[in-house]
Amino acid sequence: MKIASAATARLLLHPLSVDEAERVVAREPGSSDRWAEGYPQDGDVRGVTGFLRGVAERGDPGVYRAYEIRLRESGVVVGGIGFHGPPDDLGVATVGYGVVPGERGKGYASEALRALVEIARVAGAAGLKGDADLDNVASHRVMAAAGMRCVAEDERLRHFYVGF
Repeated sequence: MKIASAATARLLLHPLSVDEAERVVAREPGSSDRWAEGYPQDGDVRGVTGFLRGVAERGDPGVYRAYEIRLRESGVVVGGIGFHGPPDDLGVATVGYGVVPGERGKGYASEALRALVEIARVAGAAGLKGDADLDNVASHRVMAAAGMRCVAEDERLRHFYVGF
C-alpha cells in the first residue's frame, strides 16, 4: 500500500516502507537515505520495530504507521514519529516521536505532531493519546502545542489526549 507523505511548512512526514523500516532497525542507511547525525535514536528503532512486528502480524496498517521526519528543503531525516499501531477498540491511536539532539528546540516535533494529529483525524480515529516521563517537560510542551491536553499523571508518566 502506497501512503502519501504529509507536508507542513518545513517538514515532510515520510511513511516508511518495510524495506526502509528494516534499514532503520539495522541502523544502516541505504545509498539514497539522508540521515542527520544521531538518527535513528533508540526510540526510533523501538517504534519502527513495533511497526514491522505489526505488519508481520496484521498486515499493512495504512496511515497508522511509522514516519520519518524530513526537512522539506534538504530531505534530511531529523527524527521519527508514528503510531503504535491502528486505533484501539475505542478508536484511539497512540503516538510516539523523537527528534535528534542537534535539531531539537526548533519546533520540528510540534509541527510533525500537529500533522500526525491531522492524519489520525482524517483517517477516522476517535482520538490520539501519548505520554512522556514526568521530567520530560519538552515533550509535554510538544503535545500541548499539538492540541493535546494532559488528562492524567501517575508516578512515572504524564498522559495526553486529543479527541476528534
